[in-house]
Amino acid sequence: MKSLYCLIAIGALLFPVTLNATNLAPIDSAGVQVQPSQQNGIAYLSGGIGEDEARAIGQAQGYNLHMTFAIGVENKYIPDVDVTVQNASGQTLLTLEDAGPLVYVQLPPGKYTVVATRNGEARRDTAEVGSGAARNLVFHWSGDE
Repeated sequence: MKSLYCLIAIGALLFPVTLNATNLAPIDSAGVQVQPSQQNGIAYLSGGIGEDEARAIGQAQGYNLHMTFAIGVENKYIPDVDVTVQNASGQTLLTLEDAGPLVYVQLPPGKYTVVATRNGEARRDTAEVGSGAARNLVFHWSGDE
């Protein structure tokens, strides 16, 4: 029994290493359809359908606002969200249709309001971005696809 506990403990310690190794696996660029885009001078990435595409976006550098869109108790990624990003004075800087399931945006330092809408149901959040670590927002809807 003691050796079983030792194996479980070793497995638990190695599990995060295994996860990180999976994230570092080569990305099949043939399966990646994401291209950097711009709107009103704001750079962004939208996509993440499939493991390679999601990892490619996850490894992208220079984006200080990361958004994830999911649905249901299983937190299934969804790619059909309309997104609006407004600055602190209410000016719309970015409008995307059928975005996601991941959206990465490079914004000037400041405070922003993000509205994510799916099937007429809106979710709203605020983010303050600067020169530090990226701000992560997760928008979740209940129900089925």
